[in-house]
Amino acid sequence: MEVDVAIIGAGAAGIAAARRLHDRGRRVLLIEAMDRVGGRAHTILVEGMALDLGCGWLHSAERNPLARLAETQGAVMERSEPAWGKQLRNLGFSAREQHDAWTAYEALEQALHGDPPASDRAGDAIPRDDPSRPYLDLVSGALNGVELDLVSARDLLAYDDHASEANWRLPAGMGTLIAGSASTLPLSFSTRVTAIDHGGRHVTIATDRGTILAQAAIVAVPTDILARGDIAFTPALDDHLHAAARLPLGRVDKLFLKMSDPEAVPMESHLVGNPHNAGTGSYYLRPFGRPVIECFFGGIAARAMDEVGDQGRNAFAIEELGKLLGSDFARGLKPITGSWWHREATIGGAYSHALPGHADQRAVLARPASERLLFAGEACSPHDFSTAHGAWATGIAAAEGIEAMLLH
Repeated sequence: MEVDVAIIGAGAAGIAAARRLHDRGRRVLLIEAMDRVGGRAHTILVEGMALDLGCGWLHSAERNPLARLAETQGAVMERSEPAWGKQLRNLGFSAREQHDAWTAYEALEQALHGDPPASDRAGDAIPRDDPSRPYLDLVSGALNGVELDLVSARDLLAYDDHASEANWRLPAGMGTLIAGSASTLPLSFSTRVTAIDHGGRHVTIATDRGTILAQAAIVAVPTDILARGDIAFTPALDDHLHAAARLPLGRVDKLFLKMSDPEAVPMESHLVGNPHNAGTGSYYLRPFGRPVIECFFGGIAARAMDEVGDQGRNAFAIEELGKLLGSDFARGLKPITGSWWHREATIGGAYSHALPGHADQRAVLARPASERLLFAGEACSPHDFSTAHGAWATGIAAAEGIEAMLLH
C-alpha cells in the first residue's frame, strides 16, 4: 500500500494530524494498534451512561481547540465550576485544613517561581516534614501521575503558568468527541508498527499486517512505547528516544461505582478519601447528576491500587467512602467499570511528566526527526502536555510541518 502520509497512532494527536492532511487533499492512512480510535480518550456506554475511562475535561476551555470542535458539532457542554477542592460537608477534611492545604500549594508555586530548587525536583521546594506534603503529592498525582519528587519543577510551572480556571465537560464523553472526529478517515485497525525506515525516497513502515510506503510519516504514540523500543527506526533516532525516556507516563486510573441511593449525596460534589495520605482516592460524586461516583487514583495511589488489583481497589474505594458517608451508603455501592492505563500494552500509562532536569526534552521530541518524519502527542506540547487538547494541537503542528515538507 502507498499513501502520501502515514500516521501511526489514532489518539487525539494522530486524528488531528490525519484530519488536517485529509482536508488538504492528501492521501492519508491512520494506523492503530488497538481495535478502536481515541487512545487515552475512551468513552464507554454503561447502563445508558457515557463514562470517560480516560480524559474527560476540556481544560483551559476558553482556548481549547476541542471545545471549539465540540461547539461546531453542536455538542452539549457543561461549563459549571468543577467540585475539586471543595470537600463535601467538610467530611474528614475541615475547612481550616482545606484552607491550609491550598495555602501550602500556593506557597509551593511561589517557591518554584521565586527560588526554584537547583535540583529541578519539584519536591525539593517544600520541606519533607510539611504537614501538607501528602496532600500536595496527592495533587501532583492527579496533575502529573507521580509525586512531586519525580517531577521537573520547570515542567510543572510550564503547565501551571499557561492553564486557566475554565474546565468544561461533555455529557456525551470526551472519547466520543475525539473518536467521532476520525469517522471519515482511512484507518487500519489492529495493526502494530514494528519498524520505520525513513532514510530513503519513501518512508517504509513495517507492520504485522504488511508493509506500507509513504512520502512522509507522523508518529503519535505514547512515550513509554517509544522508550521501550517497540518501534525500530532506521536511521536511528537516539535523541528522540532518549527524550521519550525522560518523559515517562505517570499512573492515573479510574473506577466507577454505581450508587443504590444517589439522593444521599448532592450531585456534582467531591470528596478526598484521606487528605493526610497521598495514597488516597479522589471521588467525584454524581457527575452530571448520574447515580455514579467517579473514583480517581493518581501517582502513589494508582501504584498502590495496582498492587491490590481489581477486587482490592473496589474494596479500598468503598471502604474510604464508607468512612466518610456511612456504612449503609457504602453497602449500596457497586463497581461497574474502570481503567488501568498502564496495562494497555500499546499505551503504557496515563500522561507524561518530565523527570527533574529534563523539561527541555519535550522540545527535543517535538523537533523534526528527518525531512520525512515527525513526532506528535501530548508529550510534545511545551505547556499543554497531559491534556487531550495539547495532543490535538501537536497533531495539527505536525501536519503543517509535513505539508510544508511535501510542498518543497
